[in-house]
Amino acid sequence: MRRAAVAIAAGAMAVSLAACGSAKESGDNADSTGSAKKGDDIKVGLLLPENATARYEKFDRPLIQKKVKELTNGKGEVVYANAKQDASTQNQQVDTMVTNKVDVLIVDAVDSKAIAGSVKKAKDAGIPVVAYDRLAEGPIDAYTSFDNETVGKTQGEALLKALGDKAKDGQIVMMNGSSTDPNAAQFKKGAHSVLDGKVKIGREYDTKEWKPENANSNMEGAISALGKDKIVGVYSANDGMAGGIITALKAAGIADIPVTGQDAELAGVQRIVTGEQYMSVYKPYPQEADVAAEMAVALAQGKSLDSIAKDKVDSPTTKAIPSVLVPVVSLTKDNIKDTVIKDGIYTVSEICTGKYKAACDKIGLN
Repeated sequence: MRRAAVAIAAGAMAVSLAACGSAKESGDNADSTGSAKKGDDIKVGLLLPENATARYEKFDRPLIQKKVKELTNGKGEVVYANAKQDASTQNQQVDTMVTNKVDVLIVDAVDSKAIAGSVKKAKDAGIPVVAYDRLAEGPIDAYTSFDNETVGKTQGEALLKALGDKAKDGQIVMMNGSSTDPNAAQFKKGAHSVLDGKVKIGREYDTKEWKPENANSNMEGAISALGKDKIVGVYSANDGMAGGIITALKAAGIADIPVTGQDAELAGVQRIVTGEQYMSVYKPYPQEADVAAEMAVALAQGKSLDSIAKDKVDSPTTKAIPSVLVPVVSLTKDNIKDTVIKDGIYTVSEICTGKYKAACDKIGLN
């Protein structure tokens, strides 16, 4: 899956991380906090937060499993569990992983605060923890994600570009992600840094559990409150919510206004092809997954993270966490070929099914 665009992203990442100014080495605590040194016969616990968003089952899980196998000569095992958006379930899953004596955990937290106690349990049992995609609280050993404020800025900049002069007169609706997800706060912060002062925000919501149906209800409320002729665009923090938002817009007879997204889900890409959705944020999942696997295997084997993580970030509970932040790309109908198709995320035939074929032909996607 590491194709040209991902290689380019890797180069951009190196520049981005260098600019962060962290010159200290990042593997100082690997031997002291990791499990005892082991060979390739390791057990990696992988905990993902939900399965409503397509990326987790389609990309993250198989990519991490594949990389762990590659790094351990086929001997490493990935033990997987999905919390289905339930923080209590995820805490129980951590307990089970600890009881089963995995050598390392990769955790994408449902709730970054609620997971802290379970992270400490794992740590106390000698099991290092890699925070994946979301910066979990507690004594984690490593972290990889995308530059989340940049995600929000990318979305905001794209929305302003699409609005043009309409930004001066109309109002937008902001549909942020879940308040329990620290990434959502960073997306929001990045978006506000671009949108504030440039366009009037008529209504803004934190969407419970990122659910499309909740975004749909929120959008219906915004339309009722503002009036359908007053809304010129919608900031949506991800593609799933964008789907719910667009359904509400259609029901109200609102068309041809830009809606943002994130994750480059297949349905989102198809809506971009037809013009229903203006953009998404494409995240090179292969790179993020590979980094998480590399961190996990190194920690399980008692090795340093020096060659993997050159940056450090702080969580509310832990300072100087060895980290890798992966850059992102604004995905519009103009660069579908050069991103998700080039990287092997989707094929043209997957995107351009019957009802989308004419729209695909129109933009040269064939």
